[in-house]
Amino acid sequence: MLQPKKLKHRKWRKGKSLNREVITKGIDIVFGNMGLKSLESSYIKDKQIEACIKEIKRVLGKKGRMWLRIFPHLTRTKKSEGVRMGGGKGDIDHYAALVRPGTILFEVESKDRDLAILALKSASYKLPIKTKIVEKNES
Repeated sequence: MLQPKKLKHRKWRKGKSLNREVITKGIDIVFGNMGLKSLESSYIKDKQIEACIKEIKRVLGKKGRMWLRIFPHLTRTKKSEGVRMGGGKGDIDHYAALVRPGTILFEVESKDRDLAILALKSASYKLPIKTKIVEKNES
């Protein structure tokens, strides 16, 4: 599982509600020639990111390369089932990455354009948000 090596605090507060504005950082393709861009704002769990990585690597094989542009550094807590109110904050359930509209999630480099599109499209089915495939010159 993807998780941070070291945290300042084990259990963070939730923070502000999801901001729907388009961001200005992390919106350009830097490493590859194609990318998967988010169109919605959401939290993406570490298991969902792992599933996307596995799917992209399965489709690409050795014919391409992949870069991960998001990382699940936020802790999400949950109280165990059947526990009454109170008693403090629940245990860490999973880690998540905050994604805003316009963020590049994954980048792919492949000489075969159709293979790169297929890899990103199959990865987009594993995510809980709407995404768009973009190329380096049009991002």
